[in-house]
Amino acid sequence: CTCCPKAFRDKHALTIPQRVHAGEPPFTCARCHKAFRDKHAVTVHQRVHTGERPFACTCCPKAFRDKHALTIPQRVHTGERPFACASCPKAFRDKHALTDHQWVHTGEKPYKCSSCGKTYSQKQHLKRHQRVH
Repeated sequence: CTCCPKAFRDKHALTIPQRVHAGEPPFTCARCHKAFRDKHAVTVHQRVHTGERPFACTCCPKAFRDKHALTIPQRVHTGERPFACASCPKAFRDKHALTDHQWVHTGEKPYKCSSCGKTYSQKQHLKRHQRVH
């Protein structure tokens, strides 16, 4: 590859990395032509069109298109909260919830209302506020 130190067996194997370096996603959905960086993402996306949800929860009737999407709902059933806040005793089911929570301690308010400019530390608080507009 002329853009990175990776080497490939043949020119065909080099095609995908070159498209990625060029900023051109190499995989597209055959139905809607949405572009993706990897084949797995296309596979998961295509389930939007087929309605397939192969990853079923063993505790409730919910099913998901992607194996990763099943993880957090399963934690609801098990009570597992592996993401602990270093500043207080709270713990969360997913990393993003912990990140949002930590802004409470730092005072950071990254969510801004596009109508009035008011800022919030949590996305859910911004959504609730936006109903006013």
